[in-house]
Amino acid sequence: MSESMNIKVYGMMCTHCENAVIKALVAQPGVEHAAASFEKEEVEVMFDPGTVDPVRFEHIIIEEGYSLTPPAKTSDGEESEIPGQVSVSSTNDAQPARTSDEAGPETLSEVSFDIQGMTCANCSMAIEKAFNRTQGVKKVTINLPLEKGFVTYDPALMDDRAVLGVVTQAGYSASLEQSSDDQAGRKEAFRFWFALGITVPMMVIMHTRIVPMSAMPYVMFVMASLVQAVSGYAFYEGAYYSVKNRMANMDVLVSLGISAAYFYSVFSLFFLDPSKPLYFDSSAMLITFILIGKMLEANAKGKTSQALKNLLALNPDRARRMTDTREEEVPVAHIEVGDRVRILAGEKIPVDGVILSGSTSVDESMLTGEPVPVDKIEGDPVTGATLNQSGTIVVETTRIGKDTVLSGIIKLVEDAQADKAPIQRLADQVSNVFVPIVVLISLGAFAAWYGIIDPFEFVHSGSDTVNSRFLFAFERMIAVLVIACPCALGLATPTAIMVGTGLGLTRGILFKRGSALEQISRLDRILFDKTGTITHGTPSVTGVYTSDALKRGSGQNDFLALAAAVESNSSHPLARAVVKAAADKGISIQETTSAIESSGLGIECRLEGQSLKAGSIRFFDNEAIPDDLESRAAELEAQGQTLIYVALEGMVQGVIALSDEIKSDSREAITALQRQGIATGLLSGDTRAAADHVGSQVGITDIEARVMPEDKISFVKKWQETGNRVGMVGDGINDAPALAQADIGIAIGSGTDVAKETGDVVLVKNSLFDVYRAVWLGKRTVKTIKQNFFWAFFYNVLMIPVAAGILFPAFGLVFKPELASIAMWFSSLSVVGNSLLLKHHARTL
Repeated sequence: MSESMNIKVYGMMCTHCENAVIKALVAQPGVEHAAASFEKEEVEVMFDPGTVDPVRFEHIIIEEGYSLTPPAKTSDGEESEIPGQVSVSSTNDAQPARTSDEAGPETLSEVSFDIQGMTCANCSMAIEKAFNRTQGVKKVTINLPLEKGFVTYDPALMDDRAVLGVVTQAGYSASLEQSSDDQAGRKEAFRFWFALGITVPMMVIMHTRIVPMSAMPYVMFVMASLVQAVSGYAFYEGAYYSVKNRMANMDVLVSLGISAAYFYSVFSLFFLDPSKPLYFDSSAMLITFILIGKMLEANAKGKTSQALKNLLALNPDRARRMTDTREEEVPVAHIEVGDRVRILAGEKIPVDGVILSGSTSVDESMLTGEPVPVDKIEGDPVTGATLNQSGTIVVETTRIGKDTVLSGIIKLVEDAQADKAPIQRLADQVSNVFVPIVVLISLGAFAAWYGIIDPFEFVHSGSDTVNSRFLFAFERMIAVLVIACPCALGLATPTAIMVGTGLGLTRGILFKRGSALEQISRLDRILFDKTGTITHGTPSVTGVYTSDALKRGSGQNDFLALAAAVESNSSHPLARAVVKAAADKGISIQETTSAIESSGLGIECRLEGQSLKAGSIRFFDNEAIPDDLESRAAELEAQGQTLIYVALEGMVQGVIALSDEIKSDSREAITALQRQGIATGLLSGDTRAAADHVGSQVGITDIEARVMPEDKISFVKKWQETGNRVGMVGDGINDAPALAQADIGIAIGSGTDVAKETGDVVLVKNSLFDVYRAVWLGKRTVKTIKQNFFWAFFYNVLMIPVAAGILFPAFGLVFKPELASIAMWFSSLSVVGNSLLLKHHARTL
C-alpha cells in the first residue's frame, strides 16, 4: 500500500527548483508521485514503503543542493550553513527578502529599473534565473509588460550598478533612468522603418522586373543582407543570449526562421543554382512584419499601464517655499520636512502637510475617486498632488519623497503589477518547454513532407503551391517556426493584472499584490468588523426622549440643552456627540460649575445651583426613574442603542439614545456580495443587542458579539478549517491579526495605519460597496486571464498544425512564412486587446 510523506525543503526559488527536486525524487525506484512548492517550502512524496526507505528522500534533496532545515542565524544576524547539510545559501544567495522578525540587524536595499530587449515570458525568466545565481540577491521580480525589474539585495555584497550588470550579462539592457523607454522606442522604430524602407523596394523590383533577371538574385541578396544586419541583428543577439542562459525564447524561433530563409538562399545563390527559387524577399518580409507586430504590441501594452503613468504624472515639479525673509520657487525635490509652502488657488499641492493658515476646498479625486471637493481649514492635513481649488493656503511639510501618500500608492501599484499570480506559474512552465517543442515540430514537418509525404500527390488543379518537394518542406518548417507565439502565453496574466490593478486604482481600491486579484475572486466567506466598517465609527444622537416629570419647561430642545450643559465638561465620544447634536439645532450651551467625571459611569455638575447628572444607568443608584422612561429605555436597549440618562435634582428627566450609524451603502454592499454566492459574517466587540441590531439592518445573520481581537483570528481560522476561503474586512488595530490570518485582508482606508499595512486590499474611499467592487474586479480579471490563456493555447494548437501543412492534402491550404509572421503578432495583440476590454466591462462598476 502506498504512503504519503511531506518534507519541509528550504532554498527552492522557482519552478525550476521544484522541477529539479521532483525529477530527482521520481527517478528513485518505488516513488510513484512527487510534488513540490517553493512558496510553501514543502515537498510531498507518494511511495511504496516496501521498495524504498523514506530516509533516502532526505539524502536526495540534500544532494540536489537544498536544505531540510531553515538557515541558522549567527550572532550578527547573518545566515550560516547547517553542519552536515548543504544549505542553498552557500551556493546561491538569491533568497526571498526576510521579514522584520527574521532579518535582525541586516539592512537590505531595493531598486527598480527599466529593461529593454525582452520579447516573451522566457526572457523575463532568463533574467530572474541570472539573478538567482548572483550572490547577494535576496528577491527578484521581472515584469514583462511593464518592462521593469524589482530587486532586493544585500548592500554589503553589491550595489545598484552591479544589479544592472547582471541584466547586461544576461543579454539585455537596463537603466535606472525613466527616459530609457523613449530611447528603446526610437531604436525599435528605426529598425522597423529601415526594414520597411528596403522591403518595399524589394517587392517593387520583384514584381516590376525593372532589374535584369540575371542581376535580380544579387540585388535581392544585397538588400536582404542589409535588413538582416540592421533590423534582424537584435533577434540574433537575443537568441544568442537566450541559448547562453539555457532558455529558449521567441527570438530563437524568429532567428531560426529568418536565418533558414536567408542562409538557404545564400547557399543556393552562390553554390547551387541562382535560377532556382530564393527566399531573400521572405526573410526581409518576415523581419518587417514581426517588427510591425512588436510596435503595435508595445503600444497596446503601454495602454495597460496607463493608470500608473497617469499617477506618476500627477506630482507638480515646483513649489513656493517661504522663509523668514522671502518666498522662492524651488524644485519639489528641494523641499524638506518642516518647510512652509504657499499654494495658490487652482494649483496642485506639492507636498503632504498640515495647513498653517488659510482655508480652501481641495479636490481629492485622485486619492479617493470622489468628485466632491473637501473643505479644509487650519490644522487639517492635505495630500500632495491634490488640487487646491478656492483659496490661498500655507502648508507645513510633514512628508516628502518616498514617504508621501502618492509615493506610497505608486509603490503599492508597482508591487501589485510586478507580483506574479499563482496562475502565471502555468504559463512559465509551458513557456519553458514551448520553444524546444516547436523546433521539433518544425523539423518533423520538414522531414514528413520531404522524406515521407509527397506534396505533388495533393497538388490541386491550377495551383503553383509546390515548386519542388524540398522547397515545399522547407517553407513548412519556416512557417512553423515563425507562427508559434510564446509571447501570448507570457502576456496573458500580467497584462490583465495591470489593467485590473489600474482600474482599482482609479476607483480608490488598492491591491497591494497582483495575486490578491486572483485570491479575492475565490472567496467563499467575508467577515466584517462592525465599528468603523459597517458603521461610521463615531456615535451620533438618534433619539431624545423626555419624561412627563420634566420640571424645566417642556419639549426635547430644553432637555437636550440640559444634557449638553453637563456633557460639555467631558471629552468622551458619547459626550461630544450630545454636544454636537445640541449645536446642530442651534442650542446654546449653558455654563456649569463643580464638574466631576466618574470614569466609565458619567459626569455631574451644578447648573444655576442645582445638581445635574448624565451617564449610564449604573450612575443613577439613588435617582428615581419614571416608569415611562424605563419602558422606553428597555425598548431602545433591545435595539442595540447606547443610552445616556440625565437627572436634575435627583429626578431622571429623560434619556438620550446614541448609536454608531450604519453607512448608507453597507446593506447594498452586503446584499451584492450575497448575490455573488459569498457568505457574510459579523464580528463585533460590542454587546449582543448592538451586534444583532446592526446585523439585522444590513442582512447578516451569522453574528458573533463581544469578540476580543484574539477571538477574531480564532473565528477566521474556524471557517478556514472547514475549507472556506475567508476574507476579513476591518479598520482598527484590533482587526490587524484577523486581517493577517485571512486569505484576503481588506482594510478600510480611514482606519489605522496598522490595519492598512496588514490588509492585502485597501479601500481608500471608506465605502463598503468597494468590497463588492474589489471582488468583482478580481473575478473579472481572473476570467480575462483564463480567456487570454484559452486564446493563446487555442492559437498555437490550431495554427502550428496548419503551418505544418495539415490542411494541404484536403484543401490545398498552406501558410506562406510571411503570412505566418502576421498571424503570430496577431495572437499577442488579441491577448493584450482582451485585457484592455476589462476597462469597457468596468464602466458600469
